[in-house]
Amino acid sequence: MEHDLDEGRVRWRRFAVLTVPAVAVTAGLGIALAQGALAASFAVSGQQFKVSAKSLTGEGFAQYGSVDVNAREELIPVAVTAIKEAELNSLCQSVVTSLPVIGDISLNLTAGKKTPVKATDLFVDATQLSGNATFTNIEIGRDASTLDKGPADAQGMQDMFAQQADTVSITDLRQTAWATNAGTFKLSGLSMKINKGKKECF
Repeated sequence: MEHDLDEGRVRWRRFAVLTVPAVAVTAGLGIALAQGALAASFAVSGQQFKVSAKSLTGEGFAQYGSVDVNAREELIPVAVTAIKEAELNSLCQSVVTSLPVIGDISLNLTAGKKTPVKATDLFVDATQLSGNATFTNIEIGRDASTLDKGPADAQGMQDMFAQQADTVSITDLRQTAWATNAGTFKLSGLSMKINKGKKECF
């Protein structure tokens, strides 16, 4: 009686075909982490926040896909928007936290109602962005590793889709993000409030 030699054994060829792509992706992300190619330079929280502005104008715009990492080392896909110099009018930022017994608590920050908020080397790791946008000398579909119009560190991984422009102007800006960082961030007329219940920018 002949026995099936594959019975009770791992079919290594099929196993290799299935696992090599996953290992390659993990290795690629590990290299990207080591090179600082991933988005935020800190572990992001488990909460997204909302940002709105009446208008945003910027010089040196770049946008590309990347990945944030939280404290559990989970990977979170984001679209990074990077601007060398930006001004925002009527900025609003909000985050809602749900607490046991108390319920929803909202933290609201506003600034720039009279004098614009100013930022240099601004990076926003977002999952949603909307508004009315105008770009000058835009390049769409450029390799993310070759970007050169945004801040010095505004580059993604090789072969990834990206776009960049000399200037950007967005009105009625609304975005949902995991992280924001900047070289400098000047918030004129800053006001921060804690409210019970949900009170968001949009």
